[in-house]
Amino acid sequence: MKKENTLLVGLAMVAAVVAVTYAILVAPGFLTDSGLNMTEGVTNSSKAVYDLHMIILWICIVIGVLVFAAMFTSIFLHRKSRGAVAAKFSHSTKAEIIWTTIPIIILIIMAVPSTKTLIELEDNSDPDMIIKITGYQWKWKYDYIDEGISFYSSLKADSNAARLTGSTTDVNSVENYLLDVDNRVVIPVGKKIGFLITADDVIHSWWVPALGWKQDAIPGFINEAWTRVNEPGVYRGQCAELCGKDHGFMPIVLEAKSEADYAAWVADQKRAMAATAAETQRTWSKNELMAKGEAVYAQQCSGCHQAEGQGLAPAFPALAGSKVATSSVAKHIDVVMNGSEGTAMQAYSKTLTNAEIAAALTYTRNAFGNQTGDLIQPATIAKHNNG
Repeated sequence: MKKENTLLVGLAMVAAVVAVTYAILVAPGFLTDSGLNMTEGVTNSSKAVYDLHMIILWICIVIGVLVFAAMFTSIFLHRKSRGAVAAKFSHSTKAEIIWTTIPIIILIIMAVPSTKTLIELEDNSDPDMIIKITGYQWKWKYDYIDEGISFYSSLKADSNAARLTGSTTDVNSVENYLLDVDNRVVIPVGKKIGFLITADDVIHSWWVPALGWKQDAIPGFINEAWTRVNEPGVYRGQCAELCGKDHGFMPIVLEAKSEADYAAWVADQKRAMAATAAETQRTWSKNELMAKGEAVYAQQCSGCHQAEGQGLAPAFPALAGSKVATSSVAKHIDVVMNGSEGTAMQAYSKTLTNAEIAAALTYTRNAFGNQTGDLIQPATIAKHNNG
């Protein structure tokens, strides 16, 4: 009778633990909505990874329930106050065989789907299109190899303004704060997209959780990856490698469009690239340069030199009254385009257009009290590039 009572209590405790675990973990949307679980994703590979994760999770839960139920049952029913006397034995060969065999069987069972998923993730063959991704401090460049499209993607202006030191903007009022960009990477749904991923300066890592993988971007080395998004939508990610001072301000936004919408986007991009090329050929007025320069400065320069050009000493010198911004134009152009050795100033010759560099230079030489009167035209920057 005593053994029957012990068994009933043990079973009751197991049932209670299972019920509580089920109520917590299987309640509709609990894990996903609470942020405690990984996202299922929008690709076949991400869903396969998610399914593997859930299988292993439930195996761990079952093992945990059994182990803790047995432990608590023993503590409760076999305590000294109830007159329990510990059994005396050195080991059990049968128990050792069981607790060694079961994990081996579980590992073998999981090896088959896991290996299949890993092989699929590494199958970069026969993509429908290829996008080269290059990481820079702190932005991404996307080159559509087949379409001849190329652009940079940076943190969106409203997030950039809100994150600056001394900003009075409530970050909660900024939609998708630190997870939005000025130029999204766009792909068509249902197509196998191949990615060639590298970096130009330091190690970055391209990561969009909904795709189910992330890949390092390493200078001088090309990593490959691929995806096929099944559902139109906007999917957000960010650099997952500690890549420098502004690491937290390097988001990724991928938008999947229908084939018709994607074709229209391609046409728009080609028109924009043609317009950018034409910007170098014409002469800009001071008002045009100052307006564009203010926007470029806010997006690209204010993070280090601050909104009013006061800088952040000693790493980031002030531009207001700066010798660089008020003396030789040629030297100023060289610093902006090629960086400055021994400082944190990065080179912008690859990441900004001729018009953007010309406008930023004009703005900084005529703002913050730097009334030099200098106007730098895009053609001057182009000549510097070619010279």
